[in-house]
Amino acid sequence: MKTGRHANSMLGAALLGAALLCAPMVAAQDVAVTAVAAADRASSSDRERMNARVFDRVWTEVRRDYYDPALKGVDWDAARETWRPQALAAEDDGQLYAAINGMLDLLDDAHAAAASPASVRRADAQHRDRAVIGVTVSREDDGGYRVQSVREGSAAADAGVQIGWRLATDAGGWTPDHDVVEGTPVHVVFQDGEARRAFDLMPRVMPPIPVFVADRSRPGVLILSARAFDPGMGRWMGEELRDLPPDVDVVLDLRANAGGRLWEAEAVLGCFLPQGVPWAWQTGREAPRRLLTTRAPCGGLTAPVPNDLAVLVGPGSRSAAELTPAALQESGRAVIVGAPTSGAVLISRDTDLPDGGRLTLSRADFVTVSGVRLEKAGVRPDVVTPTSDAALEAALAALADPPEAAAAGAREAP
Repeated sequence: MKTGRHANSMLGAALLGAALLCAPMVAAQDVAVTAVAAADRASSSDRERMNARVFDRVWTEVRRDYYDPALKGVDWDAARETWRPQALAAEDDGQLYAAINGMLDLLDDAHAAAASPASVRRADAQHRDRAVIGVTVSREDDGGYRVQSVREGSAAADAGVQIGWRLATDAGGWTPDHDVVEGTPVHVVFQDGEARRAFDLMPRVMPPIPVFVADRSRPGVLILSARAFDPGMGRWMGEELRDLPPDVDVVLDLRANAGGRLWEAEAVLGCFLPQGVPWAWQTGREAPRRLLTTRAPCGGLTAPVPNDLAVLVGPGSRSAAELTPAALQESGRAVIVGAPTSGAVLISRDTDLPDGGRLTLSRADFVTVSGVRLEKAGVRPDVVTPTSDAALEAALAALADPPEAAAAGAREAP
């Protein structure tokens, strides 16, 4: 055993060693904290720069390309001064797109809207199997979201989520600006009147909801339902109508159709109207007024079908799902049944934004061939039903007695 000075020297060396071993650890902690702070500052700076790029792209495109060069009387420079600071200060996509859409709302145009990257990813994946919680929400005029539909067999349906509830966006729960990932619970808070209802919903991978559905379950009736004027709609309708006996009535259900491609609307009209029939006037920002006419018959049809036709519409019918029934109504080709449409019929185009979001902007004005402007007015059905569910039966009754339906005007269905 060693004692005396040597032992003390060994203890001193041990203490010094401990000091030498500990000092780098303390320094590493300080460096780590400093690095995190620097990373936060860099991240915040990157966020602000991207926010500025996205906001400025939207603001510039509206000023340059919006169909109304007067921007409906909105002082667009003042709008920039008001909303740009909020956009740049946004800490997440929800705050950024709330600011952008707050500015776009000044145009009072249902087609002028920006979708966050998560919303775009969700929309682009809608035609393949994907994780969902099972609710579809629509944006309200005040910027909030209301449940539009609840999918059967989904986590939301099992939890008892109801159509008409609003998302409580101030509660820190899910909004459309957040992704839904398989295996990761989604905390959602709804406002049900005065009550708040919170759920932790586990996403389920579910197949896509069919966009086009043909129903032949009723004798003497073909019901064609479309949720959007997506690419291929005209071709699909042409195939379904080909070789259809002339005594079979056709019902086109557009009640839940949010619109889509203008050329698909033209193709659908070609299923029922001869080629070259005028159906609308389109006016762009700097383009001359242009008359739209029906083109060649849709799909594999060699001529328009002669079958009696009813079109179902409602508040969920937007854009192309309003232009089409309006043209069929004015031409006397179909009886329109249901509730007035939404009145969102300006012709729009999408633009990709720098962060993966998307801007939808009205690029042209539209009136029917007789000069009726449907924007903010919508299509008034020939037969108005008390509920959306009653529309199909009312349509079948109208098709059973076409002369009565044609003379009914905007009568109320019992």
